[in-house]
Amino acid sequence: MTGADTKKGQETKNSREIKIGGEYFTVLAEESSRVLAHGEPFVIVDVKKEKLVIKEGELFLYSDIEGNIAREDTSGLGLYLQDTRFLKTFNMTLFGSNPVLLSSTADRGFMSQIELTNADFMMPDGMVVPQETINIRRIRVINSRLFELVRIKNYNHFPVDISLEIEFDSDFADMFEVRGTRRTKFGTRLAPKVNENSILLAYLGLDDILRKTYIRLETPPAAIESTTATFRFHLEPRERSVVKFDIEPVLPTTTSPKGVSFNRAIGDMRKSYEQWFAGTTRIETDNELFTEVLRSSQRDLRMLATDTQFGFFLSAGVPWFVTPFGRDTIITCLQIMMLDTHPAVETSKVFTQLQGKTIDPWRDEEPGKIFHEIRRGELANIRAIPHTPYFGSADSTALYLIMISEIVKWTGDLKIVRRVTDAINQALEWLDNFGDGDGDGFIEYETKSRRGLVNQGWKDSGNSVVHADGRLAEAPIALAEVQAYAYFAKRRMSWLFSLLGDSGRAAELENQAKSLKKRFNEAFWMPEEGYYAMALDRDKNQVRTITSNPAHGLWARIINDSKAGQVAERLLMPDMFSGWGIRTMSKSSLNYNPMSYHNGSVWPHDNAIIIRGLKKYGFAEAANKISSGLFDAALHYDYFRLPELFCGFTKRSISRPVNYPVACSPQAWASGAIFMILQAMLGIEADAPSNTVNVDSPSLPGWLREADIKDLRVGNATLSLKFRRDGDVTSFVVTSKDGPVRIVVTE
Repeated sequence: MTGADTKKGQETKNSREIKIGGEYFTVLAEESSRVLAHGEPFVIVDVKKEKLVIKEGELFLYSDIEGNIAREDTSGLGLYLQDTRFLKTFNMTLFGSNPVLLSSTADRGFMSQIELTNADFMMPDGMVVPQETINIRRIRVINSRLFELVRIKNYNHFPVDISLEIEFDSDFADMFEVRGTRRTKFGTRLAPKVNENSILLAYLGLDDILRKTYIRLETPPAAIESTTATFRFHLEPRERSVVKFDIEPVLPTTTSPKGVSFNRAIGDMRKSYEQWFAGTTRIETDNELFTEVLRSSQRDLRMLATDTQFGFFLSAGVPWFVTPFGRDTIITCLQIMMLDTHPAVETSKVFTQLQGKTIDPWRDEEPGKIFHEIRRGELANIRAIPHTPYFGSADSTALYLIMISEIVKWTGDLKIVRRVTDAINQALEWLDNFGDGDGDGFIEYETKSRRGLVNQGWKDSGNSVVHADGRLAEAPIALAEVQAYAYFAKRRMSWLFSLLGDSGRAAELENQAKSLKKRFNEAFWMPEEGYYAMALDRDKNQVRTITSNPAHGLWARIINDSKAGQVAERLLMPDMFSGWGIRTMSKSSLNYNPMSYHNGSVWPHDNAIIIRGLKKYGFAEAANKISSGLFDAALHYDYFRLPELFCGFTKRSISRPVNYPVACSPQAWASGAIFMILQAMLGIEADAPSNTVNVDSPSLPGWLREADIKDLRVGNATLSLKFRRDGDVTSFVVTSKDGPVRIVVTE
């Protein structure tokens, strides 16, 4: 409903009513609960308690490990849809006290199960119920809305009277508010509507959108006071009872399937996940733990799969980034091409549709540019933030071109290229013109938006591009990895235009790539460090801090062969390699902080790209050493799930990786990292247009003896390969083949 449907109704002394789309609401008094005491933002880091997250589509629930969202929580917990928190309080108590946690899990992505019990409590008749004699099981699933079933069972030898209370409330906060953005103007908070089996919460935003949260209580409560439903049961020994309800966030653009029950929601989601696995390459290894890391990562990728009004894509991460991100989503697609090409194909459609069309400084938009991030909450709708979409990314455009070429490498489908030829040309035009504003042949960035990102590479925090003496680099800034991506993109586009029969354009792009490689190796190389500068600042001075950024050049092959050995050696030095992975910044740097977001932490996706690059240059031992560190790290996390990042503390001084407090988990390019790492180990490269699979020097690490790759799809062919390591030598055999494909082995 929109503001056009809103009419003032009768006003009373203490309240007034308004009519919105044919429905009357009572307006609550002006509130200040959106900002905490002393003006602090919502998110306050809380590393003491673990969290549970489940997601399907755009809807996700982020709760504490008991399944609750306490009214006083300040860590961003909630039920979210399209960048809005539709549930701020969701708290279950037993006789007014929190039950005791036994266990909880959300390993299946769409579903969680929480086992709870009681502390000692006294019934109204004065009888004491001993601790751990009542079991409370909470099972919840997301499928178009949130369904929950609470089962209570009495294990005493005498009857027990139970009082179970569940409190609901919402603040309808925008995701940017939750993450700390302050605002002074708010929409209209509407009074809850309560009847005997439902609660309705509502808010009319400044964007004239009516947002509602419906709580439907399938099990009738004994009472509803304010927005707390109380359920009372008399349970005989060994008797159990069940509470069922569902919670549905509602927007004018959303529709919810009718007739979906709790059991059907679970059944449909299980079937959906089974279909996802069935449609991908099957991977089995002799290391059960590594196989479980692979399966967990694949479940997380399915969890992050999101259908929206724009189309299908992999959301960047939960809880903060359930939205398409240019670079994150593309890199994830590139990581998993050996597993499944479908996400890349669908992402290419979405990103082509949203490619920059005009010059808009507020959004850092330019023709041909690929966006950075989209948001659809209230703040985006009223243009308080520029994310509609926001284009502040220096690397998404080159990565988009690489993704298009990789789709062809694996599918052989040139029709895809012909459909996006205009977009390809516009992206190349952006690289040569808007991307290179001063005409020096390097891609630079400088934000024009007053709400834009200061840094626009993958390390986009404000302090991530810093000189060795501690000074922040000033824009325009040319990042090392961005030049590498541009080089890779032009080489791949040269190959594509050659396939399309345009030899002139192909030669032109190849020459541009060669020229860029030469300039890069001259301008970024630091002989005394045996390594490359992170960036060039506005005065073309090297940003000489040692970071992981230039190592992406190995993946792109922009690094001269004569220098690659020094780069590999530098990466494995103790100041860069923590034992768990490559740090984002050297321990010897003035600005190193192992607990920072970008200046000393370890990112799985960053490491995966480096590993793939090391293997391309023949440094299999170095690649496997880093791979082993990440695999060890994964074993310490719930569900063997690599998080977005973890702290950069040295492995020998700690027994497990140290959590970064607000890391997304799962995060798409962390979930995809393990597949890129495995592809590097196996040396598999596809060339579907020539019906070829290249296997380049496979090398399994010491903890992995066998790897079976089954139903690998390349063009119109399907094949299965079995890799086996004997001592230091890894070999393979083709176990099945269907269709026109040949195997080319490179030693």
